[in-house]
Amino acid sequence: MTTRGAATAASEERIAHTRNRLVLEQARAVGLLGAAKNTRLSGRVPSELIEAAKKRAHVTSDTELLELALSRLALEDDFGARLVGRKGSISADIDLGI
Repeated sequence: MTTRGAATAASEERIAHTRNRLVLEQARAVGLLGAAKNTRLSGRVPSELIEAAKKRAHVTSDTELLELALSRLALEDDFGARLVGRKGSISADIDLGI
């Protein structure tokens, strides 16, 4: 791996770890994560999917992956739907200054 490639990989990993930490902190702040782990989740999925998700998220354990994925899903906003819903709500003759 080149020096630039290694630096890019390290930067991506730092960003992923920061993003993960912020998601989990937000989930804790709204009461979704706490000290008690009182539910077991089980399912069958392709190992390639799990490994790709772990690699992308820079996590190593299945539990870590599940907590992160479920937290992201639970905290997901509806920005995309709201944006699409606004289509046509701004007059076509407005001057955007561009």
